[in-house]
Amino acid sequence: MEATRPVSADLSHYLGVFRRHWWVVVAATGAGLGIGAAVTQALPRVYESATSVLVQAVEQDTNASGGRTKGTINLDTEAQLVGSGAVAAKAAALLRSPISPIELAKSVSVEVPANTTVLVISFEADNPKDAQSGSHAFAEAYLRNREETARSGLDTQIKTLNLKVKQLTTTLTSINNRLARAASGSSERSNLESLRSNSQNQLNNLTGRLNELTTATIGAGSIISDAREPEEPTSPNAMLNIAGGAMIGLLAGLGLAFVRERFDRRLRTAADVRDRGRVPVLAALDERTTPHFDDVLQPYGPGGRVFNRLRNEILASLSAGDQIIVVTGASRGSATTLVAANLAAALARTGSDVVLIGAHLPDSVVDAAPLARMLGVSAMPGLSDLLAGRIGLAKAMQRTPRIPSLRVITTGGAATAAGLMQSQRLRDTLEALRRQTGYVVIEAPSTSSSADAQSLASLADAAILAVELRRSKRPALLDAAEQLSRVGTPLLGAVVLPQLSGMRRSTAEENLPVVALSAQKPAETAVIDGDRTQPLRLPQGGPVRPPRQGDGTEEVTAVIDLSSAGKPSPTAPAARTTEKPDDK
Repeated sequence: MEATRPVSADLSHYLGVFRRHWWVVVAATGAGLGIGAAVTQALPRVYESATSVLVQAVEQDTNASGGRTKGTINLDTEAQLVGSGAVAAKAAALLRSPISPIELAKSVSVEVPANTTVLVISFEADNPKDAQSGSHAFAEAYLRNREETARSGLDTQIKTLNLKVKQLTTTLTSINNRLARAASGSSERSNLESLRSNSQNQLNNLTGRLNELTTATIGAGSIISDAREPEEPTSPNAMLNIAGGAMIGLLAGLGLAFVRERFDRRLRTAADVRDRGRVPVLAALDERTTPHFDDVLQPYGPGGRVFNRLRNEILASLSAGDQIIVVTGASRGSATTLVAANLAAALARTGSDVVLIGAHLPDSVVDAAPLARMLGVSAMPGLSDLLAGRIGLAKAMQRTPRIPSLRVITTGGAATAAGLMQSQRLRDTLEALRRQTGYVVIEAPSTSSSADAQSLASLADAAILAVELRRSKRPALLDAAEQLSRVGTPLLGAVVLPQLSGMRRSTAEENLPVVALSAQKPAETAVIDGDRTQPLRLPQGGPVRPPRQGDGTEEVTAVIDLSSAGKPSPTAPAARTTEKPDDK
């Protein structure tokens, strides 16, 4: 039994969606795994090797404002120089590679560890050996290029100093010649001596600087960690691709599951009836508590307690003077029969006088769960005979053997019931039952199969919907509630049952082309209208179900000849009865 609550998108709803469409999520996740594995196999293998180079400062190094280090070396500039055309050309020459320097430079990447003057030069190739060779070649080419650049700058400085030394030497020679001709103690001699002293000092400085540059050793840097041959490829990353494919597949599967849920019209859980169908759920049965087709539930069993609680809620919801309850379904099937029979039994166990009316025409002989079989009464005469005027109300009502306060009016001849549910005789019958009994439960056909359910509901005081999960659909449930509201019948709620196809009778019983009905009054013979009924055919050599042991009643076996439908017979052959042998 569930209490009615407003629609809410809580965690249980999402878990329910996953539970109902788990196979979609699993299939999509598996597909994602497969795609990730296929992409891993399809992508080319890429190996990477790295060489660490310590960069040393040279004479011409200067650090621009905002550089990565506070020293004289600008490592951002040096990282860009590694991939330059000059370095790539030297690396191509070292590798003796036919690939152009520009293409080789695309495979190089440089990282600068924080707070260091180290460059980590990485090279990518399609095999480990080429990756190692490429990384070492670019590191060596960078150091050579840096050294050549430093040497070129040094040579330029030496050349410039040599030129200045030569100029000063020439100037100093000219001054010395002029001093030799100048008079002693003259002002000219004094000036020349001052100029000679200055020129000599400049020449000495330049000569010292030139000696330093000439004897200087250039150290542009060194390799502190040479490249190694990689053991595993860096790309493709199998774990990353497979995990990414699985995640994408999982998300796609969840999306497909919610799309299927959004467009799925079938009702799968009691929450769907309440939330999507907007019908309050009075009771929800599972496979353990769902009634069978051959008997009503025991009052103290799990299913019986569910119907006892359903009875109490219904009685609390009825107003004074309300006696007639119609039970209809949102889809074809036996759910209405099961709910109506067990509800009537639960009401009768309180001591109230209850009449159960079978107005639900079975869809077929095999699939139906007739009231006669469940309650142990005779199949005929029934409601069709009563409405046709062949019998009276007292004769149509049969008292059940196990529940004395419950009386049943079966459907009767199925072929004669059509078109009689809107008759005045039915209204008169229900009025008579209002005066004679406590409660009347009507087992009506589904609202999707005929208009009889709406007609019967218009004569009732309250209505209950029997919803068979996975068979009932949301539009049919909404239409059923709308039909009942249009005739002004209060809809108390829904009784939810699991799918009944898996709970039918055994295969051996389903293969029998007969329906065995217990006859409580073997001496009573029903009058059959040959103009309105289909002829009955006795089984010729067919299997006849044995009578129940210890019952003491007769088994009446009737077979409906569906092949003669539409060909009325003036007479109906008598039904064959088999008497139970005397045990004496």
